[in-house]
Amino acid sequence: MVKQPSKYNTPKSKTKLPGKWHAVPLKGSFMLTAMLGFLISVYWVYPNNKSYGFTFLLVFAAMFVASLISMTKAPIVEKMR
Repeated sequence: MVKQPSKYNTPKSKTKLPGKWHAVPLKGSFMLTAMLGFLISVYWVYPNNKSYGFTFLLVFAAMFVASLISMTKAPIVEKMR
């Protein structure tokens, strides 16, 4: 008995991955959320619970750094009318 290949088991086509890393443009609200979250974490969360406060500070700092990298390295995209 010969088993016929099904359409679900076929090998996927090879797609070329980009050779270089590309930054993605992020919205301005992402940076605003990072700054606001950092400030709230410093004044409210960190004094009440050190471990959660430190973790939130790290997350919002990483978000802020990502928004800065996006601002400087991302390609310029024109808005569509």
